[in-house]
Amino acid sequence: MCPIRHCGFFVVSAQGTSTLIDTHCHLDAGEFDSDRDAVFERARAAGVMVQVVPAVTAANFAEVATTCQRYPGCLPAWGLHPMYIHVHHEKHLTELRRQIAQWRPVAVGEIGLDLFVPGPDFATQEFFYVEQLKIAKEFDLPVLLHCRRANDQILKQLRRFKLKGGIAHAFNGSRHQAEAFIKLGFKLGFGGAFTYTRANNLRRLALELPLEAIVLETDSPDIAPAWIGKGRNEPAELARIAATLAELRGIPLKTVIEQTTQNARELFGAVF
Repeated sequence: MCPIRHCGFFVVSAQGTSTLIDTHCHLDAGEFDSDRDAVFERARAAGVMVQVVPAVTAANFAEVATTCQRYPGCLPAWGLHPMYIHVHHEKHLTELRRQIAQWRPVAVGEIGLDLFVPGPDFATQEFFYVEQLKIAKEFDLPVLLHCRRANDQILKQLRRFKLKGGIAHAFNGSRHQAEAFIKLGFKLGFGGAFTYTRANNLRRLALELPLEAIVLETDSPDIAPAWIGKGRNEPAELARIAATLAELRGIPLKTVIEQTTQNARELFGAVF
């Protein structure tokens, strides 16, 4: 697979049937500081040739850029995460626009809403979410959405802006909500959470939803799959996550890999 340069970042062609795309991976995170090179090489050995690396704060932009410039196949998304509203300022929205204009990402993200953790003011979360939807609309980019316990509120704003699409990251909603996202042109991100046998709702959705609506992700170093438990997650685990999905649906692994890769390519465009 030949790397090509896209907006300053090396992109690895994702045409092969053995290629996996991790649509959400925080490879820049501090948990990988001691062995990031080895983590990246394990991912490539497992067939994970493309990783989308979302930013979470304006201060995080530089780390994401450095990571994506260093590791071929790692592509940035720029955004302001709802769990960090205590450090976000309105000026960071200007910085986000500047960052997108300078280094066009594959998406705006990680953005969204979180109603699971008590504390972060919802009105402030919603302000930054809406303003970033406007930015995504302005630049004609998809979005990577943090939707924890906030699918209906997320969908309400998406219906207003009619974006290019995106991913409901770590989706864990109802079938009705899943269908609402799909109707708006969104893919649903499935990762380690559905690998737990007790995750009945997620496993049912992973089985029943159209494969054309699913993309794979790890959210490394978080949301570790069942075989890791409370340990650190990493992008190489995407291969076994894909195999778990294939087993659950009773279809060939090749089918899962090819379709989820195609889904990601349709969403992000032919940049890899």
